[in-house]
Amino acid sequence: MGASERPIAAIVLAAGKGTRMKSTRHKVLHAIAGRPMIDHLLASLEVLAPAKTVVVVGEGREQLEAHLGGRADIAVQQPQLGTGHAVQQAESALDGFEGDVLVMYGDVPFIRPETMQAMIERLRAADAPEAVVLGFLPEDALQYGRVIAEDGQIARMVEFKDADERERACMLCNSGLLAAKADVLFELLGKVGNDNAQGEYYLPDVVNIAIAEGRNCAVITTDEPDEVSGINSRSELAEAEARWQKSRRAQAMAEGATLVAPETVFFSWDTRIGSDVTIEPNVVFGPGVEVADGVSIHAFCHLEGAKLASGTSVGPFARLRPGAVLEEGSKVGNFVEVKNAVLGQGAKANHLTYLGDATVGAGANIGAGTITCNYDGYFKYRTEIGPRAFIGSNSALIAPVKIGADAIVAAGSAVSRDVADGELRMVRAEQLVKPGWADRFHDAMKRKKAEKKG
Repeated sequence: MGASERPIAAIVLAAGKGTRMKSTRHKVLHAIAGRPMIDHLLASLEVLAPAKTVVVVGEGREQLEAHLGGRADIAVQQPQLGTGHAVQQAESALDGFEGDVLVMYGDVPFIRPETMQAMIERLRAADAPEAVVLGFLPEDALQYGRVIAEDGQIARMVEFKDADERERACMLCNSGLLAAKADVLFELLGKVGNDNAQGEYYLPDVVNIAIAEGRNCAVITTDEPDEVSGINSRSELAEAEARWQKSRRAQAMAEGATLVAPETVFFSWDTRIGSDVTIEPNVVFGPGVEVADGVSIHAFCHLEGAKLASGTSVGPFARLRPGAVLEEGSKVGNFVEVKNAVLGQGAKANHLTYLGDATVGAGANIGAGTITCNYDGYFKYRTEIGPRAFIGSNSALIAPVKIGADAIVAAGSAVSRDVADGELRMVRAEQLVKPGWADRFHDAMKRKKAEKKG
């Protein structure tokens, strides 16, 4: 089998306790842009079509197993004795695998597929290095492990705590990510000891052992240091979110959307935005939103699980929940909430309305204060509003109910029975009129007030 034909496997280390998160949730299940960080990493790995993916777990194993749902094999590291020991736990899951292995970290979620591919290509180069390390050049090297190298050939890997002053002066840092052939990786891991400041089995020591045996190891350097940033605390999670959002906003604008105040718009990992879309300040996209060309989203809106066709308008102060579908030219105005409902072409719900579990026909008008009463405390029911129907303000449509085409529901009505096409439905108590009553009331109350003061 030629080098270019070798299959790829991935080992994802996720056995850390994540104590700095101060959370009962596993660290790699904390979300960035509405997606758990490990899912960002797995999605990038999928581009390389790995034959096997093994996630090494420790604390919170049950959470990860439930979340992954069979998308990866599970290996358990217990106790946690360092990164080298963690990788060793994946050996049985890769028994019989003859290919190249990428070692990734679940809390380093934004490694680009092209960077992973570059590591594999370097491993398969003519000089056939035993291992390839991903290095980076941060603005501040801090306490990162160092890669001592010349012309891409590694002379020594050293943890900061074990480095001397000369080695600490080297600015090429170890990301912790590594590529090696499976048989070579596990052979070298079997030789790793724990004679170091932490008493742990370090993964980088496989490189030092190979070099000591006269074998070749290589380093490549990412041109995007942020992609190797690990996330260990809530503040680092927020920093990663900010970096992701900044990049996504730039992408949206490059693709033809107008963001009036970009720093106030928040996208989800899967948000799809068309061209000539205008997004005003303070708009938040949850997962599952698709926005076609020419849409206007006004200030202070929250959208999740919604599809907006071309020429639609939303807000300000609107909320679109999962299942909301706005067809071409329809409009949702201020303080309107839409859930699992379809607004047909040109339909309008301009103010102060709740549309849940409903279908609104083309050209229909939903008056201010209208609500679809879709829940009886046990079950949900649908409301169907026909094309060009007019629903007067402050109406309650008590589902299940159908309003026919061109029908009119008078303002203030509580409709519990179907309304036929072209029908007017008015459901109000009889209006009571008492001439002069208000004047007599005011006169009496004024006298009482005056007597009380006296």
